[in-house]
Amino acid sequence: MSGTPERTAPVTRAAPRDPRRAARNRRLTVAALFLLPALVLLGALVVHPIGYSVYRSLFDRTGDRFAGLDNYRRLFTDEATRTALGNTAVWVVVAPAVATALGLVFAVLTERVRWGTAFKLLVFMPMAISMLAAGIIFRLVYEQDPDRGVANAVWVGVHDTFAPSSAFPRARPRPDAALVPAPGGGYVTRAPVRAGVPVLLPLVGVPPEALPDGTRPARPAAAEPGRVTGTTWQDFTRGGGGRRDAVDPRESGYAGMRVEAVVDGRVVAATKARADGTFTLPAAADGAVLRLPAANFREPYAGVEWLGPVLVTPAVIGAYVWMWAGFAMVLIGAGLAAVPRELLEAARVDGANEWQVFRRVTVPLLAPVLAVVLVTLVINVMKIFDLVFVIAPGSVQDDANVLALQLYRTSFGTDADQGVGSAIAVLLLVLVVPVMWFNIRRMRREARR
Repeated sequence: MSGTPERTAPVTRAAPRDPRRAARNRRLTVAALFLLPALVLLGALVVHPIGYSVYRSLFDRTGDRFAGLDNYRRLFTDEATRTALGNTAVWVVVAPAVATALGLVFAVLTERVRWGTAFKLLVFMPMAISMLAAGIIFRLVYEQDPDRGVANAVWVGVHDTFAPSSAFPRARPRPDAALVPAPGGGYVTRAPVRAGVPVLLPLVGVPPEALPDGTRPARPAAAEPGRVTGTTWQDFTRGGGGRRDAVDPRESGYAGMRVEAVVDGRVVAATKARADGTFTLPAAADGAVLRLPAANFREPYAGVEWLGPVLVTPAVIGAYVWMWAGFAMVLIGAGLAAVPRELLEAARVDGANEWQVFRRVTVPLLAPVLAVVLVTLVINVMKIFDLVFVIAPGSVQDDANVLALQLYRTSFGTDADQGVGSAIAVLLLVLVVPVMWFNIRRMRREARR
C-alpha cells in the first residue's frame, strides 16, 4: 500500500430556503387556484365569444366563404344600419346626459324636503322593473287613443282647456237640404233668411251618444217679429219614423251650435243654439245668409303621435330616463352626503346665492361621481335593445332602430346574415372599449389620490 492519503469528495450543502419567497409562492398558488374558475368562465363566456365573433365577421352569410372586410363595408352602406348608428349616437348624447342631470337635481332637492326619503324611493322604484315590463307600460302610455294612452289623455286635456274641440265633427246636411258647403268650410243656407220666418237647419251624422251634455229634444222655433229665429237639430229618429226636414220630438237639438248671419262676406250677427237647438238673431240678420262656421265641425284633437316616425326615438328615450334617473339619483345622493358641509356654508357666508353654491361648489365636488354615473349610462345605452324592441311598433322600428336591435334583426330570422351580425357585434365592442378604457383610467387616477 502506498502511503498516499485518500482524497474525500467535497460535501455540497443545499442553499437555505428563503421563507418569505416560499410564503409568497404559496399565496400566489392559492390565489391562482381561487381565480382559475373565474378565469375559465371568463374565457368561455367572454373571450371565446369575442374571438369567434371577430372570426365569423370575416365570412359570408353561409360561413363557408372568406369575405374579408366586406361585412364591415356593408355596415356603412346599408340604410338600416346607418339609421341604427345615427340613433345610437342620439341615445349616447341625450339619454345619459338627461338621466344624470335629473338625478343630480333630484339628489340636491331631496336633501331639502321633508319627505326626501319617500321621494327617493318613488324615483328609484322603476329600477325594480325589468326593461320588458317598462316597455309594455310605456307602449300603453304612448297609445294614440286618448282614452287609452296616458300621455295623449293629458295632452288632449290641456289642449282642450284652451282650444275646446267641436261636438259635431261629423255633422253634415243631406244632399238636397237647405244647407250647402261654404267656401272656407262649414255650411250656408241656399237663400237669404227673413225676420219673422223660422228657419230650419237640419243636419245628420252625429252619433246620439256623442251629442253635448244637456242636449234636449228639438222643438220648432217660434216666429218673432223683427228677429230671425230657427232650429238646428239632428234630423234623424232612432228606430225609424219621423218626417224629413221637420222637427220631431224624438230628435235632439244641436246645443251650442254657432250660427252666423253673413252679409257681403261680413258677419253682422252671431249666436249659439240653445239646448233644444233653437236660436234667435237680431234684426240685423234680416236678409242675410246664415252660416254654420267650420269651427262647429272641427275634428277633435287627437293628441301627438308619440310612436310615429318623428317622435318614436325621443319617446323611447323618455322611458329609459324614467327608469334610470333613480339610479343616477342614488349614486349622486351618496356622493352628496360625503361633501363637506363647511365648504357650502363658507360659500354662503361669502355671499354666494344657492345657484352659485350649486354651480361653483356642489357640482365640481361631485364631478367624480357624475363621471361614474355618466360613463355607466353611456355603456348601458350602447347596448339598449329591450325598450326599443317592445315600445316601437313594427311600422316604425326602422325609424327607431339602434345597433343592438339591428344586430338582432340581422342575425336571426328568415333572412339572417350572421356574418354582418357578427360585424355589428364587433363594431359595438369597438365603440364600448374606449369608454371602458376612459373609465378604468379615471378609477386609477382616483385610487392614486
